[in-house]
Amino acid sequence: MNCPHCHSSSTTERQGRTVHGFRRFRCRECGRRFNERTGTALNRVQVPTDIVFLVVFWRLRYKLSLRDLAEMFLIRGIVFTHEAVRDWEARLAPLLAEGLRQRRAGKAGRCWYVDETYLKIAGEWCYLYRAIDRDGNLVDVYLSETRDMAAAKAFFRSAKAVTRVEPQQVTTDGHTSYPKAIAGELGTDVDHRTSQYKNNVIEQNHRGIKGRYRPMRGFKIFKAAHRFCRAFDEVRNFLRPTSYINQNVSLARQRVLHVERVAALRDLISVA
Repeated sequence: MNCPHCHSSSTTERQGRTVHGFRRFRCRECGRRFNERTGTALNRVQVPTDIVFLVVFWRLRYKLSLRDLAEMFLIRGIVFTHEAVRDWEARLAPLLAEGLRQRRAGKAGRCWYVDETYLKIAGEWCYLYRAIDRDGNLVDVYLSETRDMAAAKAFFRSAKAVTRVEPQQVTTDGHTSYPKAIAGELGTDVDHRTSQYKNNVIEQNHRGIKGRYRPMRGFKIFKAAHRFCRAFDEVRNFLRPTSYINQNVSLARQRVLHVERVAALRDLISVA
């Protein structure tokens, strides 16, 4: 294991483990001592990594509150507070989202469906811009306090950066900010369709975040809302068993894919 302080590979493992069961090391270059969690996102967290991963994964995937998760693990003899769940989510959700966003680079289709939905943050309505491609795969998510030209341009810049794809066709609901935003950020050659009915596919796709958001009764902090919405949609898209809309996948195959992809998510946390 490399030293997290000087990044030297000249390290030796020490005898014994920490009180929480982590291996201990010493760097021969800088002389510092460290354990296998030093310098990681879970440094000083006393709960095993697998438990922390499950807490954050269940928080993003299922309709569970912070206190629900603490109570569920209390029955199993693992004690932590709902504030610990909030802290772990703040640490790991961005790592999961960024890792999954990097995996999606260059894989999105070239026909996008774009729309925005409403979320309440600290009692104020904000706008969650979302886009999927023709096969139903996630393009990008962007939370904004306003619904205007600047927000639309920021969303398309983000979508283009994460997908590394230049779309040929973009379908929207016809809001006045979209034509200039598309022309300015994606180019004038993009076919911009404005149809309420052709955009039903993204309207239906909003049900994912809406169904998860309602039991939470809104967010209190904009930054936390943006972090959660991005991580939620990235995980939801990654666990999607189908490659295109209305594809039939057997239940046995869905189970296999789910187990494999949850393991891949765990690996993202392990290397963080």
